[in-house]
Amino acid sequence: MRFKSSRAGSILLLSAGTAALLINVAQAQSDKEPMANSEAEHGVTKSVFGQLPDGRQVDVYQLTNANGIELRVANYGGTILSLKTPDREGDVDDIVLGFDSLDDYLSDEYREANPYFGAIIGRYGNRIAEGQFTLEGETYTLATNDGDNHLHGGQQGFDRVLWQAEPFKNDEGTGLVLRYTSEDGEEGYPGRLETEVTYTLTDDDALIFDYRAETDKATPINLTQHSYFNLKGEGSDSILDHQLMLNADAFTPVSESLIPTGELQPVEGTPFDFTQATPIGERVEQDNEQLSFGGGYDHNFALNRDDAEQGDLVIAAKVWEPQSGRMLEIETTEPGIQFYSGNFLTGDLTGKSGQAYPQRSGFALETQHFPDSPNQDTFPSTILEPGETYRSRTIFRFSAQDEMDT
Repeated sequence: MRFKSSRAGSILLLSAGTAALLINVAQAQSDKEPMANSEAEHGVTKSVFGQLPDGRQVDVYQLTNANGIELRVANYGGTILSLKTPDREGDVDDIVLGFDSLDDYLSDEYREANPYFGAIIGRYGNRIAEGQFTLEGETYTLATNDGDNHLHGGQQGFDRVLWQAEPFKNDEGTGLVLRYTSEDGEEGYPGRLETEVTYTLTDDDALIFDYRAETDKATPINLTQHSYFNLKGEGSDSILDHQLMLNADAFTPVSESLIPTGELQPVEGTPFDFTQATPIGERVEQDNEQLSFGGGYDHNFALNRDDAEQGDLVIAAKVWEPQSGRMLEIETTEPGIQFYSGNFLTGDLTGKSGQAYPQRSGFALETQHFPDSPNQDTFPSTILEPGETYRSRTIFRFSAQDEMDT
């Protein structure tokens, strides 16, 4: 069964400015009850994860829902350290890549590889060509930390800052509010950006990400979450047998340096057609120029939003792993999703289970606006203006079943 089709030209152009109308997200940000003691009976426990080199303490928060799904989040980078879910037999495994120790996240080896395991990405998720953009007549220069390009916020992106964290409970579930203020000029970006990211673990086995930000100067913003998944369990073999569906009839082809050309290319007849369930490994090694540029899949897909209103959630992706029966379904208000097949994992990093992470031992699905949008007039705008509020919502739903639910 295929996702409902739509023409590439009908994709909703969801700008950061108009995103203030996202009613679903606004409702999620209200009526939170702070949890003063973070006690276990509220579904949250707090412990010390370690210290940064400057002496600041890093904490880890463990959220558990009524069905035993367990999420651990560090306030360093808003990093998801572990996510434990049951398979079809009820056996629980950790399904995200990462480490048990803060020292591993701070190590030179990790920083050099820079896979962004589980972190909040900002100010701008994905790439900006040559680390430059022009806004209101002024050219801004950013770090070029990915060859000649800027990637995921720069040398000290949101993945490497200490967020203020506050546990809460509301009608949706139990969660954690993370807040960070990025000062004017940080990493070259204009404007003082006040950012809030909320993780909510619900009792119907969903993990909700709500993003909110305000600025005092016009600035690009494109926040996302960068967890790597292996639905067999972290440290298991490759993700190539995972079956993937993407609700996208088009993707944004890239140059050799992985910068979008500005086109929307139909996926039909290409290795990028995941409109029906297809094993990730079925075509990843095909002789295809776009696959050769990324060493596999590392591309933005333009989601089919059909007649959805701005702020409405649409299905973005479904992933099913046959051995465990685990299913991940993703809904989002965003216009795009980056599918990354773990091409640059080399086996040099060893994870929580004591197993190395070789190439394609995890995949990432990052809901987002399109890469390099500040330099691409035809892409949905990512510019947030003073007086506006940036809002975005993504939901990950977890289940286990005997076959792919289409």
